[in-house]
Amino acid sequence: MALRSFSDYRVLIVPGLHNSGPEHWQSRWQRLYPQFERVEQDDWETPDLAAWSAKLDRVRREERRPTLIVAHSFGCLTTAHSLARDPDGVAGVLLVGPADPDKFGVAAQLPHKRLPCPGILIASQTDPWMTLEHAAQWARRWNCKYIDGGALGHINAESKLGDWIYGQAQLQTLSDLATLDRRHRFAA
Repeated sequence: MALRSFSDYRVLIVPGLHNSGPEHWQSRWQRLYPQFERVEQDDWETPDLAAWSAKLDRVRREERRPTLIVAHSFGCLTTAHSLARDPDGVAGVLLVGPADPDKFGVAAQLPHKRLPCPGILIASQTDPWMTLEHAAQWARRWNCKYIDGGALGHINAESKLGDWIYGQAQLQTLSDLATLDRRHRFAA
């Protein structure tokens, strides 16, 4: 499956703890779409919400094009935290297999209201990092389209998703939602 051109958008990949290895769908997407950029953290082994969000903020400011963020695990928390501090330029977020903020003691630092852009949150029935019910609660808080992805574990390399065609289709849906949202804002 080839996605339509993303020339109107910058696509940032925001991995979680330990980064995303070569067989992780995020890494595979970067090979399929070389224009996608990865946010590189200084310390992949220490999930520090403030430091990781600050790094994402810096990368976001490097370019003015509207941005779609594709986040996984702790990267989802990083993305939500960054957006709450400064939503400028983010057109949409795809949050996949979010880590439970309670496990990291950061729930109070995350937004507890609607995100400032369209979002899609995909969770797994068998994710050891966040229950389906808790993921659905965060999706409602953030006003994200919520998708029960089935029994996919943590939706990572161990899930053996390959290029994860379904996820790519959701990124295309996000792009469409972001374009509609941008048109609506400019028309208002």
